[in-house]
Amino acid sequence: MTTPSNTRFKPDQAMADVADYVIKYKVKSVEAYDTARQCLMDSLGCAMEALSYPACTKLLGPVVPGTVVPNGAKVPGTSYQLDPVMAAFNIACLVRWVDFSDTWLAAEGGHPSDNLGGILATADYLSRVNVAQGKKPLLMREVLTALIKAYEIQGVMALENSFHAVGLDGSVGLAKLGSTAVITAMFGGTRDDIINAVSNVWVDGQTLRVFRHAPNAGSRKSWAAADAASRSVRLAMMTLKGEMGYPTALTAKRWGLYDVCFDGKPFKFQRPYGSYVIENVLFKISYPTAFHCQPAVECALKLHPKVGKRLNDIKKIVLTTHENLIRISDKAGPLSNPADRDHCVRYTIAVPLIKGSLCTADYEDDVAADPRIDMLRNKIVCVENRQWNIDYLDPKKRSVPCAVQVFFNDGSKTENVVIEYPLGHRRRRKEGLPQLEAKFRTNLARRFAPRRQMAILDLCKNQKRLEATPVHEFVDLFVSY
Repeated sequence: MTTPSNTRFKPDQAMADVADYVIKYKVKSVEAYDTARQCLMDSLGCAMEALSYPACTKLLGPVVPGTVVPNGAKVPGTSYQLDPVMAAFNIACLVRWVDFSDTWLAAEGGHPSDNLGGILATADYLSRVNVAQGKKPLLMREVLTALIKAYEIQGVMALENSFHAVGLDGSVGLAKLGSTAVITAMFGGTRDDIINAVSNVWVDGQTLRVFRHAPNAGSRKSWAAADAASRSVRLAMMTLKGEMGYPTALTAKRWGLYDVCFDGKPFKFQRPYGSYVIENVLFKISYPTAFHCQPAVECALKLHPKVGKRLNDIKKIVLTTHENLIRISDKAGPLSNPADRDHCVRYTIAVPLIKGSLCTADYEDDVAADPRIDMLRNKIVCVENRQWNIDYLDPKKRSVPCAVQVFFNDGSKTENVVIEYPLGHRRRRKEGLPQLEAKFRTNLARRFAPRRQMAILDLCKNQKRLEATPVHEFVDLFVSY
């Protein structure tokens, strides 16, 4: 038996590349900053909607009730002022709860907006501490820069590396990676600090994905990102206190992530880090469901006028789509809770065929009790289009194709409605952005009086003024007293 060497090696290249990108890369893309502003608006709007759901709000606040942290980070839409670790959990939980925030589809899909919780909590905390000490606050441009870089780390890593293929939840694990890297830098960390912090992300491993899939799909998928966000802040803060890192956390024989989880295969990379991800991010504008289900919903809505009054005459419904949708969201049998339903493509087709609409409330038990939903779910047949599997991952296309056709008992049928690029895709930005703003307006109105709504909206629509706004002043606009 060979005695292993205890020689300390240089940091794994994949970790060093992340640190170099965070420290050295200068974001020059005007489109990236503009899109980061839109992502910020949309994410905080989703957070305001989430405050309507007791299942979400019961998870908010400090660990010990009544705790208030002087100069702590504030939680938008609430009166909570917390340490940055708990504030990150709160904000990320709100952003993610209704499954309506931005999306990234790749070998490992995910929600880049999961990064906002840790970044905004950290920036707000640092800004308030600086002001209390007579120093300059952080500005919102620094938040947007951190968002761009965290989105990029998560998304580029996801392009070629599938965690769900081995049963792991990379969707939030990669968000934790991106957040930890940029948050460590926000706290003043060096290149070495960032490497140490992200090495601990990999040492953490990745959570099992079991809670996202039948028969165990459940509400953890709505707070898993919050758990990752809070851990990002915690790891960054520990690192800045001098906690060590693990330079070969990925490549170490037997014990490293590659050997433990990926049969020794290293990560693959399609492109260098830049601003590609945020420029191509996918917005969920109209329908709160997994983004790969969005085109199926659009198809169903187009068919509703021809189908809604003939539900009992339907023989079968054919959904043609790509393998990723079928693997993740094609569910038969009982759906036990809202988190189970919003990632079931059969459910998200059935409801708009019946009602001509789909909203977050449609996943609640009272709507799900409608027997027509399961009747239609049982008549849906999913068919894989192999060319669409290729188009889905093609960096020049990044299409998300679906087609829906309804067949009736009398032999008649509807047209085969095809949507390759759903609303919210970069190819439909011009069409989608006015509706994205309308969604933000609706969500602000859920929580604030008209004067406050207008103050927030006017600031968020003005790129230059927003970027120059101190972070704590921006967050104060969202505080509920």
